[in-house]
Amino acid sequence: MTSSPAPPPVCPAAPVHHRPLRRLTARGRDETHRGVSSLELFFDLCFIVAIAQAGAQLVHTIVEGHTGEGILSYLMIFFAIWWAWMNFTWFASAYDNDDVLYRIVTLIQISGVLVLTAGVSQAFEEHAYLVVILGYVIMRLAMTAQWLRVARSSQGPERTMALRYAIGLCQIGWLGLLALPEAGRPWVFLVMALLEMAVPLYAERAHPTPWHAHHIAERYGLLTLIVLGETIAAATVAVKSGIDEHEALGELLPIAAGGLLIVFVAWWVYFAVPIHGHLRSNRQSFLWGYGHYLIFVSGAAIGAGLEVAVEQAVGKAHLSALSASAAVTLPTALFLLTVWALHSRFYKVGIAQQSVLPVTALLVVVCTFLGHWAVLAAGLVAALAVAAGVTLTALGASPERGRGEEGVAVPVL
Repeated sequence: MTSSPAPPPVCPAAPVHHRPLRRLTARGRDETHRGVSSLELFFDLCFIVAIAQAGAQLVHTIVEGHTGEGILSYLMIFFAIWWAWMNFTWFASAYDNDDVLYRIVTLIQISGVLVLTAGVSQAFEEHAYLVVILGYVIMRLAMTAQWLRVARSSQGPERTMALRYAIGLCQIGWLGLLALPEAGRPWVFLVMALLEMAVPLYAERAHPTPWHAHHIAERYGLLTLIVLGETIAAATVAVKSGIDEHEALGELLPIAAGGLLIVFVAWWVYFAVPIHGHLRSNRQSFLWGYGHYLIFVSGAAIGAGLEVAVEQAVGKAHLSALSASAAVTLPTALFLLTVWALHSRFYKVGIAQQSVLPVTALLVVVCTFLGHWAVLAAGLVAALAVAAGVTLTALGASPERGRGEEGVAVPVL
């Protein structure tokens, strides 16, 4: 995922299931009907458990009035979750041979995810990151084993690239976090995160990995779906609990309706364009893939924000209506703005179409100041943005305009 030129298509098609152990060689960018495997889906579902735990702890810290501390811990833990997921995703897109050893190593990575998940509450409540880092180490060692298999099966620049990925010097820095005083950890974490994200830049200078554009777009889309689904589930449980315990239907109905609209719009705007057509080079994929940290973290935070809004509405949160509203509107605005930057703007024609999502994000932030009606107002503004996008696209449509690279009509936002 760097600015290196894309390699020529590799000939091998999908892995052939004959021997239990096979050489871990590159798959082809020209494979047809490349789909997501059941193992990848299982991997994502296990990751969403960690994301749900991080969201639940974020809700708890905000409700207790420790907003800044909770957000910082949430961003740090979410980075560890996201980075481990992303490393596996891009590796699997290029080298998944689905043999026995590949499956076992991937299941070990999943075990690391579950260990990390078990440490989330300690990280939030006690600032104890030992279990979280242990889970990350397990995932990292498994990923290193996969890259060493690639190095053994390749030669030349590709082998050099695989060995660079396998070295993993950053792991020493993560372990060093445990010995640092609490006040200095966020700054060291920031440095380590930047170093981690620089590893692909360094490794792929030797040889870019042959990731598959359709496959990558589908993988990211599926995790986005899972995140949005978790957001709806968390908000539904919160609303149900509020009604059961406080019979506060009048206070919770606007939050439930607004939250549902927000999630529906989030799905609409993300999946409105065939983004795989934009992923033509490593530089484009690098920006797009890293930018999804903001999409995932904000999408999950919407659900946490809705829970906070419910807790505040029933009088169980130690914060104002303004703060509770901001817990929903700010991540919603960030989600819309990031989707526009990474997806939608490449398919827009004219200032009017380009302005829909940025203006909507701004209006959603303004809704923060509407008190108990903020969430419903934000949902209505987001829904009106979809209507505006549909109208503008319809008015500007022509036989030549608004079609993707495969001749398929491109939806609006």
